[in-house]
Amino acid sequence: MGKCGIVAFVVAALSVLLGERIVTLRKRALASRELVNNHLPNCVPLKNLNDGSEDITIFGDGFAFISTGLKYPGISSSNVPGKIFLLDMEDSPMRPTELRMPRNFDLETFNPHGISAYVEPTDGKVYLFVVNHPHHKSQVELFEFVEEELSLMHLKTFKHELLHSVNDIVALGVDRFYATNDHYFSHEFKTIVELILGQPWTNVVYCSAETVKVVSGGYYFANGINISPDKRYVYVMDVLDHKVHVLERKEYNALAPVKAVDVGSLCDNIEVDPKTGDLWLGCHPNGLKALNYDLKDPPGSEVVRIQNIHSEEPSVTQVFADDGHMIMGSSVATTYGGKLFIGSMFHKALRCDLD
Repeated sequence: MGKCGIVAFVVAALSVLLGERIVTLRKRALASRELVNNHLPNCVPLKNLNDGSEDITIFGDGFAFISTGLKYPGISSSNVPGKIFLLDMEDSPMRPTELRMPRNFDLETFNPHGISAYVEPTDGKVYLFVVNHPHHKSQVELFEFVEEELSLMHLKTFKHELLHSVNDIVALGVDRFYATNDHYFSHEFKTIVELILGQPWTNVVYCSAETVKVVSGGYYFANGINISPDKRYVYVMDVLDHKVHVLERKEYNALAPVKAVDVGSLCDNIEVDPKTGDLWLGCHPNGLKALNYDLKDPPGSEVVRIQNIHSEEPSVTQVFADDGHMIMGSSVATTYGGKLFIGSMFHKALRCDLD
């Protein structure tokens, strides 16, 4: 075979490989899926949230933090800097309040992603961990919530080479957390290649003041992370594998795989009911629509509930589904007082009746 023949053969082989990779990626992205609406009664938008509500986390007695203004490569977003809101879930107007940020903090580049609240049992102080992407880099910010001033006081920034593409976080203490990396590479072009290659290269990292280490790997796109009410298990969402992974905490904060539960959708963040242990997932029913953002065919939203996840037969239920005309790009779902709260990457947030 001459040089021209060899070149032609290589080009043909690469074309076949690329075609196969794209077909596989479309399957993982559920690009052909069409959603049937499954609405709940009395769904109303939360006020003041016009630039997304990517993550919502409940703490204390009926309060929630909400992160807004996420700018993520390939996803529609506004030019408004990120903000953190406080929602009193007992408040009938359902009007989230923007929290005042510290003067010594760079607000112009604040780009909040996943969040996690930690309440110190000894003194009741509330701490908020925020995944931040200033200049499209990754770091974790630690704030103390000052309730009487409705403000956040910045305490620390966590940076490390292993925290290179952080998506979500779950707090374990004032200076300890688990975090997910949703990409292996940090450069945007490399992440596109990574998605096409479709390899399970992403991971979970444990971080404390003393150590930072990878504690779990083998995910196609590690995303949401949370912890069981008894703190024995950690749940990790692999978006492109459509599975929630159950991991058991071991000595020195290592994580051992227990099982994986198929959810049938591209689920994002994970919230855990502290009383029942149920998992609530905000999901993207069709990943291609989420990326394309065509208002004539908008990205839909879906909420999935997992009950009895540690049993031999967990119950996986679609609780809510919308074709994008009510809410686009749902990324989180959580419940309080018979209400379901649904957040989105770039759209709005809804409150619906469950009962």
